[in-house]
Amino acid sequence: MLTRREFGSLALGAMVPQIASGVHLGVQTYSFRDIARPADASDSVDVVIKAMHECRLDECELYSNHVEPRVSREELRAWRTETPIDHFRSVKKKFDAAGIAIYAYCYNMNPSFTEAEIDRGFEIARALGATVMDTSTTIEVARRVAPIAAKHRMNVGMHGHSNTSDPNEFSTPQSFATAMTMSPYFKVNLDIGHFTAAGFDAVPFIRQHHADITNLHVKDMKRNQPASYVPWGQGDTPIREVLQLLKRERWPIPAYIEYEYPGEGTPAEEVAKCLAYVKRALA
Repeated sequence: MLTRREFGSLALGAMVPQIASGVHLGVQTYSFRDIARPADASDSVDVVIKAMHECRLDECELYSNHVEPRVSREELRAWRTETPIDHFRSVKKKFDAAGIAIYAYCYNMNPSFTEAEIDRGFEIARALGATVMDTSTTIEVARRVAPIAAKHRMNVGMHGHSNTSDPNEFSTPQSFATAMTMSPYFKVNLDIGHFTAAGFDAVPFIRQHHADITNLHVKDMKRNQPASYVPWGQGDTPIREVLQLLKRERWPIPAYIEYEYPGEGTPAEEVAKCLAYVKRALA
């Protein structure tokens, strides 16, 4: 657990500005999934804050696992719906004290989620200070989420993967279009790596749909090869072209590093390498 002095040093330490060459940058904290996660959720928050300080980023999409306890499915449902909302406000205060903004909350909703559990996700996201909720889900579950998103007046970014064979999955431009017909609060959390692995080109998609993109997940993958996570620069994802497009058009779409390839360093070190790649691509 971080000491008060360590928190103070995080808040006062020199952090990389979240805007680089006019592009809004951050990290998806799923990038830190391989760092030893304590059983206590509060200690997991400390782990994320420390990692973000090490890679010198000050904004994130917070992965729900980093604020939740490691318990059984039923215990987790109860924890989500019964934990006082002030608990999540206290998590926000930890990030605030460290000088880190939570832009989005990643809450992956599957068919096992009850309406109460879906509803509480929005309350948690709001308490954490998130502007949007991102989710890896299905079209069927999205239909259940739509009225709840409207109730909370919060945008939901649908995250896509690479499985184009299942019409219930978000992966194709048409699947994202289907989501956006369900609710004015449904947007796209475009993962440009998975979009490439699914056989599509992120550049024209972003150009056409930039107003409906909550944020990007940036990683490198090979075209038409699901699960082909590779070090940046070794795949087919048009990372530089996408970043240059955001820079040129000045669209306020956050671009979040998501580290998934098998790296040689710690997760924080690999995220720092990705950040250096982003800076070179924007030069």
